[in-house]
Amino acid sequence: MAFDGIMMTMVRREMTDALAGSRVNQIYQPARDELVFAFRTSEGTKKVLIRLSDSPRVHISSCSIENPPVPPMLCMLLRKRLGGARLGEITQPQNERVLCLHFEALNEIGDRENLRLYIEIMGRYSNAVLTDGEDRVIDTVRRIDFSVSEERVLLPKMPYELPRMQDKLCIEESEPAEIVSRIEDLGGDDRAVLNTIQGISPMIAREICYRAESTDMPTQIAALKAAVEEGRGEPTLIYKADGSPMDFAFMDIRQYEGALTVKHFDTYGGLLDAFYSERDRIARMKAKSADIGKVVGNGIDRLSRKINLQKADLKKCADREQLRIKGDLLQANLYRIERGATSVTVENFYAEDNALITIQLDPTITPAMNAQRCYKEYNKAKTREVMLTEQIKKATEELAYLESVQEMLSRCETEAELSAIREELREQGYLKAQKGSVKRKDKPLPPIEYTSSDGFRILVGRNNKQNDQLTLHTANKNDMWLHTKGIHGSHVIIVSDGREITEIAIREAAQIAAAHSKGKDSAQVPVDYTRVKNVSKPNGALPGKVIYVNYNTVYVKPDKK
Repeated sequence: MAFDGIMMTMVRREMTDALAGSRVNQIYQPARDELVFAFRTSEGTKKVLIRLSDSPRVHISSCSIENPPVPPMLCMLLRKRLGGARLGEITQPQNERVLCLHFEALNEIGDRENLRLYIEIMGRYSNAVLTDGEDRVIDTVRRIDFSVSEERVLLPKMPYELPRMQDKLCIEESEPAEIVSRIEDLGGDDRAVLNTIQGISPMIAREICYRAESTDMPTQIAALKAAVEEGRGEPTLIYKADGSPMDFAFMDIRQYEGALTVKHFDTYGGLLDAFYSERDRIARMKAKSADIGKVVGNGIDRLSRKINLQKADLKKCADREQLRIKGDLLQANLYRIERGATSVTVENFYAEDNALITIQLDPTITPAMNAQRCYKEYNKAKTREVMLTEQIKKATEELAYLESVQEMLSRCETEAELSAIREELREQGYLKAQKGSVKRKDKPLPPIEYTSSDGFRILVGRNNKQNDQLTLHTANKNDMWLHTKGIHGSHVIIVSDGREITEIAIREAAQIAAAHSKGKDSAQVPVDYTRVKNVSKPNGALPGKVIYVNYNTVYVKPDKK
């Protein structure tokens, strides 16, 4: 993505305007490679997100990020050294992707000290380093010793050194003629632009060349230099044809000529929040739910194989009547069968034309024992059919339950929702409680709540246990219950509050039910709806499993809005 040096320059100016002179109110560390600084400003609290892995970046953010219950050691150190510190200037060397936040803080004995936080956004080598007034490392997110790099070591008490600078020209410190001359010497194409100008991404290099086709390269370089010096960037987000964000830039992007959608933002923080928030949430929840996902996925695979094998065995039991018929025919023809015979051909009086049938025999036993063996195998097949039918039913219900858990996992938005699913799986025996762990009593999560356009409350279950609670205990018998037809999803309740539920509320609740289901990406999803009084739970059923009668079905397009 295009978080290049000039993008960081624009972000630095935005942060300077919003945060200069503010004080550190709180520091969080949601993940090992992620820091959040909350600054107290005259306009309220503003947060700065520092992300050092999986799309590294730094910017003012308004996104809400969950924090661990116990802060990591680095977070506690930062709170100790920078808590209440005043932010002075924010500097950046020559459009490089390195920001330096200068702080004035008080030490343990109340003396003022100058501290610096260097934020290096350099792909997988990104880092954040806290230094003292003499630029000696206090601590760092990623420590680098001599075994990793002999050139640049980042360890406590070692002097801090900036990363090696690239051999490119800074747009603010170089003349346009000098920049154009080097571009022409390197070939004059977008690769030459990329290798000449410090702090631009390949997309920006292509954009400069695209615009130069209608004017000339000197004009475009001069315009870029003026925009960077004056801070006249234009936060731009590029969307794919399917509506998902593709890339972003500090300037307007014209090279796609209407093939892709371009949207402009007022701030760079808003731009980066819009681009990364949903993707980061999905990635974070995917990482935190990996253990649960593996258990559920393995369970689904195991049950699928088991059901297929049981169905194959059940199919064999379908021929059991032939065993009974053979037993009857042998019993009726005992006088015709010689002892030691390997087979016998008799008339099948069960067939309309009394067609002949050949029955294989065991020559080591008597004809009567051969007949009894057929009856015995018939009874075994009959018993096995009953047992297999019951086992397939139970395995199918368990498979449906695990598939519903898998679908719920894909829609988890918070760690609290994930914890609720984790606890549900422990109760059902799929997960084991960790030895020595103290079970925390988390506050129960409320159902997700919407309001229809005509004022009805719509409640949505977050997991199977909450689905049961919502449908069987919370809802009134005259409320409306909705669920996607034959598709795993959440239970949805329209709260009547003594009023007659409208068609508008039913359709909007059906769209919400479809959006909170496995069919959320489909164009048309069938949703069943009925009064809560028509919904019941079978004895011994797994969480989330209900049966319902007297229902109607509506086809809708999923839409949470």
